Amino acid sequence: MPDPSDKDAFVRLLLKHDRSIRGYLRSMLPSANDVDEVMQNASVVAWRKFDQLDDSENFARWLCVIARYEVLMYRRGKARDRLVLSDEVDRMIADEGLEELSLREQQLRALDGCIHQLKNERRELIVKVYSGGESMKSLAASFGKSHEAFYKMVSRIRKDLHRCVQLKLTQSDGELPT
Repeated sequence: MPDPSDKDAFVRLLLKHDRSIRGYLRSMLPSANDVDEVMQNASVVAWRKFDQLDDSENFARWLCVIARYEVLMYRRGKARDRLVLSDEVDRMIADEGLEELSLREQQLRALDGCIHQLKNERRELIVKVYSGGESMKSLAASFGKSHEAFYKMVSRIRKDLHRCVQLKLTQSDGELPT
C-alpha cells in the first residue's frame, strides 16, 4: 500500500500510466478536449483517494475505475447533446477498455522500442509529424522534401513501425520486458 502522504509516488505513478489511461478515456470520449477534462477530474479524485489504493501495481486499473465514473458524470453533464450514448453502452465500452489496458501498455512499450530503433533523421521526422504544431507542408519544407515525397516517406516509416510493433508483440507472445 502506498504512503498516502507520498505525493512524489502519486505523481510518478500518474505520469507512468498517463498514456494508457488517456487511451482508455479516448475509447469512451469523442474528443481530445473531453479526454483532457475527464483526465484532470479523475486525477484530482485519485489524488484525494490515494490512501485507498491497496497496491501501487494496480494504480492504472484503479485510476481507470475512477475515470470511468468521471466519464459517466461528464456524460450526464452533457446529456443535452444528441450524441451521448446510453449508460449501458458506456459500461460495455468501459469494460472492454479495461480488459485491453494491458495490451495497450504492451503496444506502447513496443512502439517506444521501435521508435528508438529508427535512425535519428527518421525518428526526428516521425516525432515532429505526431507532436503537432506544424503542418505537413512546412515539415516537408524543413526536411527539404516535396510535399508528395514527404507523405510517402512518412507512410513508409509508419508501415515500418507497424511491422516492428507486430514483430515485437509476436516474438514476445505479448509479454514485453518493462
